[in-house]
Amino acid sequence: MRFVTLFFLTFLTLPGFSQKKIRIACVGNSITHGTVLPDREKNSYPAQLAVLLGDQYDVRNFGKSGATLLRKGNLPYWTSTEYRQALDFRPDWVFIKLGTNDTKPMNRVYLTEYQQDYRDLIASFQQLPSKPRVVLLVPVPVFSTDTTGITASVLDKQIVPGVRQVAYETGCDVINLYNLFLDSKALVPDLVHPNVEGTARMAKRISEVIHRKEETGFDLIKKADLTTQGFNFYGFQGHDFPFQGHNAKIVVPKRAAPGHPWVWRARFWGHEPQTDIALLERGFHVVYCDVAELFGNDEALATWDAYYQRLTKAGLAPKAVMEGMSRGGVYSYRWAVTYPDRVAAIYADAPVLDLKSWPGGNGKRPKAAKEWEQFKQDFKLKTDEEALAFKGNPIDLTDEIVKAGFPLLHVVGDADEAVPVDENTNPFEQKIKSAGGTIQVIHKPLIGHHPHSLPDPQPIVDFILKATGY
Repeated sequence: MRFVTLFFLTFLTLPGFSQKKIRIACVGNSITHGTVLPDREKNSYPAQLAVLLGDQYDVRNFGKSGATLLRKGNLPYWTSTEYRQALDFRPDWVFIKLGTNDTKPMNRVYLTEYQQDYRDLIASFQQLPSKPRVVLLVPVPVFSTDTTGITASVLDKQIVPGVRQVAYETGCDVINLYNLFLDSKALVPDLVHPNVEGTARMAKRISEVIHRKEETGFDLIKKADLTTQGFNFYGFQGHDFPFQGHNAKIVVPKRAAPGHPWVWRARFWGHEPQTDIALLERGFHVVYCDVAELFGNDEALATWDAYYQRLTKAGLAPKAVMEGMSRGGVYSYRWAVTYPDRVAAIYADAPVLDLKSWPGGNGKRPKAAKEWEQFKQDFKLKTDEEALAFKGNPIDLTDEIVKAGFPLLHVVGDADEAVPVDENTNPFEQKIKSAGGTIQVIHKPLIGHHPHSLPDPQPIVDFILKATGY
């Protein structure tokens, strides 16, 4: 009997028997199917995903070339054999990438029904006995200018927002493939379908989602005892509320990362949000408290201190990633020098680092008179001479910044006409390095003050993940 028991236990530990495989269903159109790829059985994104995930996963390709999400489309996924097979598979995860073919002229006349059809498709999977986790894939961009078939403008203006609205309403996870390819036209040689390198990129991003460590049940809004108005932030749950007389916002991830990391946007909420979206996908919270236009003075810092106390006592990590866009650079750095132990890293984008440059006009560009007077009022500076002698600019604080030791990333347009790089980031970088510090600067040749960020924010995201240990 003892021998039988030992034999049975040994048998249970054999590969393929000891643990039920996690089933992954990849639902979609020709991009999922791999129709245009050489050796699609090896090179489609589901096939490459299977290799990345390994033997513990059973990844199936249920892509149907030409399929629409719309029931009234010319080739609805609903009526396909692949759809029935996906349901019968009883998956644990479902990744849905549909919508590109819905932009064709014969289909887009029905786009008012797109979101409801999407909700119904999601529900058909969620009602399965396996109770799968459904993930929506924001489609890869279309680079073609043709409007007689698959149409880029319809994808941009209707399909992409539609997917995000459905993700918001259903609570489904969402992955932004759109920005992941926006700066990589070379990976989409026929202007619609990613090549093998492109499908490898898709597989890698999806595998990251499956492998990501996460914490369920953390509710920052409840723990912070906040009464808020909800809003949709690109598929994620946003919360809008007053805080000490200032507008404040928090966007929460679908599931928080362990340790509850967060990004604190200093200024210009929602502008060029691709970095924020990417970090929300990875379990970060994104927060904001509008103290414009105080230029990071004592009043602004006191309000932020109270906001910080409220959020960290409710469970956010003790250190935030500061995101300073344009004049938000002044706010971020003045906060960081005052409270260096509260800062995990600084990402500054086309940042103002010397108020003499802007709004002071003591350089290449004219004075911004309104903001200059506001700055003087904020810091109780009576004359221009006093303002020009002000030593509280980030460029004056480089010794303290280096001493604090947090990682620094700047993204700048080399042709910035509003905040000249030669008057801000370039001398700042020199002073940081002269003081023994390090800083990473991403230069965008021929780009002005706008657009901020990067079309594909991956370099920024990688910097933040490394700085925070994720």
